[in-house]
Amino acid sequence: MGNRHQQWPWFAILVRTSREKTANLLLENAGYECFLPISKYMRRWSDRMKEIEVPLFPGYLFCRMDPHNRLPVLMTPGVIQIVGVGKTPIPVGEEEIAAIQRVGKSGLSTMPWPYVQVGHVARIEDGPLRGMSGIVIKIKSGLKLVLSVNLLQRSVAVEIDRSWIDAAYPVRPTANQTATSSINSSPY
Repeated sequence: MGNRHQQWPWFAILVRTSREKTANLLLENAGYECFLPISKYMRRWSDRMKEIEVPLFPGYLFCRMDPHNRLPVLMTPGVIQIVGVGKTPIPVGEEEIAAIQRVGKSGLSTMPWPYVQVGHVARIEDGPLRGMSGIVIKIKSGLKLVLSVNLLQRSVAVEIDRSWIDAAYPVRPTANQTATSSINSSPY
């Protein structure tokens, strides 16, 4: 098909649950550029430990495709639909996909996370994610950088070190803070 050499936008593809890897492989074999973000973790059975890979966005994968020629994608086994409004596919932001790809390549622990729109926005100034911005949340085990795919209203979180954050970077106020207090002080 020659789709690998086109710079079509990324689209979110809704697939049957537990069929993400199969649909991804079939689309790649058909010549599409696909991206299936995964998370790895250790699973314990009674007799062994095994590394398991699970999709960061269960039921979804991302694919570069021509939105005017979507029938081959829709006919792929396991594919349910292309995410959009009605029958019109909506592309996913290039920067959102790039951020999730970069986090995947960093090797840092990443996990699915509830969708987040409001929080402290920070810029990472050190470490493998240098230059990235996202919402930073504090949990008892440390800090996490939350990256979202707004079209899907889903997020992923990656563990970060407190020293990687630029303390002088302005933060977005949350619902219980005033704008002036959040800009003048660092929550980290």
